[in-house]
Amino acid sequence: MSIAHSPTVRLRRLARELRRMREGTGISPEGAAAQLGWSRSKVSRIETGRTRASPTDVAQICDLYGTDSSTRAALIQLAKEVRRRGWWTAYADVFTGSYVGLEDEAALIRQWEVQLVPGLLQTEDYARTVISTVRPELHDPADIDRRVMARMARRTLLSRAKAPHLHAVVDEGVLRRQIGSREVMYGQLEALITAARRPNVTIRLLPYSVGVHAGLEGAFTILSFPDELDPDVAYVESTAGDVYVESSEQVERYTVAFERICDVALSPEHSIGLIADAKEQLHD
Repeated sequence: MSIAHSPTVRLRRLARELRRMREGTGISPEGAAAQLGWSRSKVSRIETGRTRASPTDVAQICDLYGTDSSTRAALIQLAKEVRRRGWWTAYADVFTGSYVGLEDEAALIRQWEVQLVPGLLQTEDYARTVISTVRPELHDPADIDRRVMARMARRTLLSRAKAPHLHAVVDEGVLRRQIGSREVMYGQLEALITAARRPNVTIRLLPYSVGVHAGLEGAFTILSFPDELDPDVAYVESTAGDVYVESSEQVERYTVAFERICDVALSPEHSIGLIADAKEQLHD
């Protein structure tokens, strides 16, 4: 599925509102489909965000449910906004899931990372080393360059107007595992220290001394959005495929895990001190 057709925050919101409106009228999905002249699957796909409802589709739905004029106009406008192309569509061959579209609209990004520096904080050289190592099938240097360019474009999220807040907690092993040459790793650690000075970036480290902790099952990210009506999304990336968790109970599980990790992580100040020590050790 191309990112251009992946669910975004607006699409999720529209789908949720259309489903809520139908349920409020007591009309079943089958009944709605019959009265609209659609298939049952079309109603389901629209209400789950798997299909983008056109403004005309939304107008028909609103007419069927007897929606007031102001709500009707707002939902039709939302349907138009859903069809906008984000910056990431220029890299549709690289970003093949919906994560970047969701990340782009987040107000708060909470991330627990075990193996690598979070993507939003990676330097170009560090990213190039990671991508060329984990994607051995990319034999053409141009393909690697394109993926690095895409990651650097994504990184600008943190410096734009109304940038989200990134709260990243990383395992101490991320500092100790040398990725690339000593120069590459030194530059990456220096970039982390610089990033931590941003008012919208918090970096904390989980030291080896903690031992057993709540993040042992692996890395994850929780995205929160400006509108309180948009529920949080938890995201887990793996070689087997990406997983998006949206049920409130499951997201709460990740939220509690992140809070427990934070409870035993170093403070931002002590974390920066540890990063600085690791950086200096590369010169020894």
